[in-house]
Order: sequence, then structure tokens, then C-alpha cells
Amino acid sequence: MAIADWIMVGAYFCVMVGIGWWSKNRIHTVKDFFTTGGRIPWWLSGISHHMSGYSAVMFVAFAAVAYDHGLTVYVWWALTIGLGIGVGAFLFAPRWARLRAKHDVASPLEYLAKRYNLPTQQVLAYSGALLKVVDIAAKWVAISVLLQGFADVPLEWGILFTGVATMAYMAVGGLWADVLTDFSQFLIQLLAGIVMFVAVLAELGGLDTLWTMWDDLPDSHHDPVTGPVTTTLVLAFLLVKTFEYNGGMWNLAQRYMAAPSGSAAKRSALLSSGLWLVWPFVLFLPMFAAPLIVPGLENSEESYIELSKELMPAGLTGLVLAGFFCHTMAMVASDSNVISAVITRDMAPVLVPRVRQLTDGAQLTFARVTTVAFVSVSMILAIATGGEGFVLDVVVDLVAATMGPISIPLMLGMLPWFRRCGPTAAIVSWAGGLGLWTVLHWVLDGTTQAALVGLPLLTSLVLYVGIGLLRPEGGAEQDALIDSLGSDPDDGAAKAAVAGAEPGADHGAAAAKDTQPPEAPADIGSR
Repeated sequence: MAIADWIMVGAYFCVMVGIGWWSKNRIHTVKDFFTTGGRIPWWLSGISHHMSGYSAVMFVAFAAVAYDHGLTVYVWWALTIGLGIGVGAFLFAPRWARLRAKHDVASPLEYLAKRYNLPTQQVLAYSGALLKVVDIAAKWVAISVLLQGFADVPLEWGILFTGVATMAYMAVGGLWADVLTDFSQFLIQLLAGIVMFVAVLAELGGLDTLWTMWDDLPDSHHDPVTGPVTTTLVLAFLLVKTFEYNGGMWNLAQRYMAAPSGSAAKRSALLSSGLWLVWPFVLFLPMFAAPLIVPGLENSEESYIELSKELMPAGLTGLVLAGFFCHTMAMVASDSNVISAVITRDMAPVLVPRVRQLTDGAQLTFARVTTVAFVSVSMILAIATGGEGFVLDVVVDLVAATMGPISIPLMLGMLPWFRRCGPTAAIVSWAGGLGLWTVLHWVLDGTTQAALVGLPLLTSLVLYVGIGLLRPEGGAEQDALIDSLGSDPDDGAAKAAVAGAEPGADHGAAAAKDTQPPEAPADIGSR
């Protein structure tokens, strides 16, 4: 890359770190660190939700699918996510916000101890945290592959470079830093994506390329379902992504929890859904056209890199690379914050009860330390893998397949139709889904990707509902929790939350509330 490209990348990182340190002044309590106290406007929450949903994997593994098979990657991936989030806007998004507003939770898993019991909460917390470490390691590998392809930077240095930069702003600025950098990253991504989109159109003859290029590509490239993607796989992904992107991927639940009210969270989900239906197609179009500009690549995972080298002048290549960083750092930053929340609020108080007695300042320090620790462990794992075949295997096979069994008890537990499903249903559905995935992945030969992705979730769903019908569990406390999520708090509380989001708002009252003895906010997680 040219010096102008490195200046562009360097400027991007300086902006990210600067936002993190600026956000530090907005963090007064541990709840500010994890949920911003519900002070994120709906439109910012929606953009952050969208940005936190994908990473540089799109420009490596998914770019390869687009290069080899064309349009189907949009149908299989982006379309299913957009539709799933649209469904979740009515079912799940408002309930996440009400959990924070009405029950003072700061972690997506914090309510599970009251909804089911403490063992259920701990099982889901530990299994989900382990999966997240592996998932984020794959994201580090993806961005380092891109950095290596553009600038010949060794894999290990690429991982260290991006990891340390992410820690620098997340550990000090918490969710405020994450959301604000998501917005700045969205603007960078918007500019970089449009630049590449226009460059491809100019290279291939103008606006007519949108419909004429398909005649020059292989016939199957314009088919919505082709190659390794089947109709069954698309339907399986639609089911999985509906759970994953509405809270099963814990960091995305946090975006809704940070909204002022349930109605605001609903609007943010609808915004994110619309972005998913439109914007990825703009990003994918250059990947669809890549065989016409850089034909005959032996490794299709390098198609977007070669496309950028072919079309982008000095300076703009750096902008495109900065756009890659946008994707990965947005997801990793949000994951590190939510994992820190789960460790701080759900896991550590059970392992070491003295954590509940920490002062508010000590809890905030503990949250920052766990953020650094999580990112560090994921970086070490990424470096240890060497990156060989790691990205697509993890993102598609492992995370997508196991997310369902974890998310079924977490998300259906908020809905009134499943109030009969108690801790037995939750644990058995989790174990059954993961057990089936283990058999499909490690024991049976010839398992299709659709089966590997969809059957574990379906198994968990059937077990959860079936056991709830055969062995109903629950009580007045659980019913009250579920019923409380059906509507927003009174208008005065909602207005107060919105007022707290205004610049210069007095945080004294919120800080006073959050500095009560730790037992008050931790009671759900300690029952």
C-alpha cells in the first residue's frame, strides 16, 4: 500500500481511540459501562445493532461464496438476517429494553436466574462465553488475512494491531464508546462501500452493469439458490438468524437494552432490519462482479483484496481497508463488552461471592479488566490457530449451529406463550441441541450444512416446548416477570430516560441510584 493508504488507516485508528477516551467521561457506574443507563437514541441503537452484526468475515469467506456462486450469498445470509430482525422487532427487541428499565439488569443473562434458576443461568453463561471466545478469534483471523493480503503484514502482527486498538477504546469507554464508534464506522463503511460500488460500475461500463453483468457471469450466478446453498439451508438460516440477531448473539441484545424504552427498541430493530435488506447488497455487488475484473483466482477468499488492488487508487485503498476494520472492530468491541457484563454480573459473583460487595468504582475497574482479559484470550487463540481454514469453519459450522440451543431458553423465556417452560425444559433443550450437533458434526459422515445448522435449533425448540407441556414449571414470580415485559414503564419514567440521553443532562440521580449496595442490582443473578 502507498503512504496515503497508511495515513488513512492510521487516521481511522486515532479516531476510534479518541472516541473511546471521550466516552470515558460518560461512564460513571458499571451500568453506564454495560447499558449506558438506557440513554441511547433509537436511531443510534439501530445503526449500532446493524454494525455489530457482521465483520471482516464478509470480505473473506462470504466474498469467496459471492465469487464462486454469485447472488445466493445475499439470499442465504443478509436477506435471512434482515427478515429475522424484522420479526424480532415485534417479539424480542421491546422486551430486552424493558428488562433493563423494569428489572435493572445489565447483562442479557442476568434475568435467567429469576426466570429459571441459578444453575440454568450458569450453564448458558459458561457455554456461551466459550463459544464467543472462539467466534471472536475467527474475526481476528479474518481481518489479519485482509491486512496480510493488502500490506503483507504477518498474521500475528495483524491480530495484535487490531486487538490492542480495540482494547484501547473499549476498556475505558464501555458501551458508549462501542455505540459511538459504531456510528463513525458506519459512516466510514458507507463511504468505502459507495467508492467500491462506483468503481466497479465505472470499470464495467456504467449503471447498466447492474443488470447486464449477469449475462457475462456463469448462468448460476444470478440464481438465488445454487451451489452449496439449498432452499433448506436458507430456511434453516432464517430460523437460526431470527434467534441469533435478536438476542441470541448477546451483544445485539445489549443494543436494545440501551434504548430508552421498549417502543424505542422496536424502532431501532426496524431500522437495523431495513439496513440489512439494502446495504449488504451494495457491498456484495462488487463481489458478484469480481470474476469479470479479476478472473481465474485460485483462492477466491482473496477476491475482494485483488479487486481493491485493481480498482482503488492510492488513499482509497486505505479507505477500503479501514472499512474492513470497521466491520471487525464493531463486532469484537460489542462482544467484549457483553462478555464482560456476563462475567461481572453473572459468573464472578457466583464463583467469588465477595464480588457482590465491591464498591461501584471497584466493579467498574473489574469490568474493564475482564474486557481486556477476554480480548487477550481471543487474540491468543487466533494466533495459535494460524488461520488455516479457520474462518468459515467457525463462523458457519460452529457458531451458527450451536447458537440455537443457547438462545432458545434465553429468548423464549421472555415470551408469555412459554411461561410453562421452566428450568428442566431449559437445561434439557440446551443439552439436547448441543448433543445432536456434536453427533452430526463429529460422529456422522455426510451431514449437510442445512442439517448441521438447523437441526440442533429445531431439536432444542421441540424439547423446550414439549417438556414445558409435559412438565410445566413456574410460579407467581416468574409470571410477574414475564407479564412485566409486555408494556413500557409509565410515561414519566420513559421521559426521564430520554432526558438522560440529552447532552449535558444531570447524571447525579442516576449515579446515586447506581451506587446503592451491590445486592440490589445483583439480586436477580444471585437467587
